[in-house]
Amino acid sequence: MTRLVKSEADITLAIIAGGQSRRMGRDKAFVELGGKPLIEHVIQRSADLGQAETIIITNNPAQYQHLGLPMYRDVLPDKGSLGGIYTALITAKRPNTLVLACDMPFVNADLLRFMISQIDDDTDIVVPRVDGYPQGLHAIYKKTCIKPIAEGLAADRLKIIRFYDQMRVRYLDESDYATFDADGCCFTNLNTPAELADAERLLGAPR
Repeated sequence: MTRLVKSEADITLAIIAGGQSRRMGRDKAFVELGGKPLIEHVIQRSADLGQAETIIITNNPAQYQHLGLPMYRDVLPDKGSLGGIYTALITAKRPNTLVLACDMPFVNADLLRFMISQIDDDTDIVVPRVDGYPQGLHAIYKKTCIKPIAEGLAADRLKIIRFYDQMRVRYLDESDYATFDADGCCFTNLNTPAELADAERLLGAPR
């Protein structure tokens, strides 16, 4: 296995801020947790990974202007989260793109650094699994993923992990990330008011 030399030139961080947020009833990115919008939790927790750039994928750029980050609209509209990943890879200036959902307020910087350390010449995707299921919006994708994603989008195969069987994937299971996040809370994404209430309790609990 040939390790890539890690440097700031390697990584783009892309925060996916799309989605209709129907179950939450409002734009999830700006739902407040502990008095701070969810997307700001994500930005702050992932600010010091050594990434060369941080970008936001959104079709409503005016709402995110105050964050002061580059923003890109979906290259192919109405293609869901996979379309957001595709846009991130197309617009990223770096060969590896760390993709995070905007509604994951407990992302863990140490785990993200560990994921970055797993990038090598023989891997196209680095992705954690929870109970065997890949966390596709908490993953690193190389630009080698662009073509198979484009083919899936053209066929309306919009499930994120549908194209994984065409790629070289480095899966991280519970035993790999327990040191960083034993209870797996870093993968928590908030879709409903009830989940937001649970997250408020988690935020206030001793860690």
